[in-house]
Amino acid sequence: MPRATPSDDPQPQPPVRPSLDDCCHSGCIPCVFDLYDEALERYQIALAEWQARHAAPPRAGKPRKPRKARTPRMRR
Repeated sequence: MPRATPSDDPQPQPPVRPSLDDCCHSGCIPCVFDLYDEALERYQIALAEWQARHAAPPRAGKPRKPRKARTPRMRR
């Protein structure tokens, strides 16, 4: 399966934090800050999944050259 490229799978963007003026301070359920916290949790999960998909594969060691077969030496 081909790996995803950034153009196919863009990095998730964090939600915009509401300003204090966005809250009406009347105890709404859900509050804009509750909604933001939920969106932030979804973002963190999506970001972790995205990072796992785009992680560099583990590098294998440099391939070794095959050794030449040794031939037994004749004793004189």
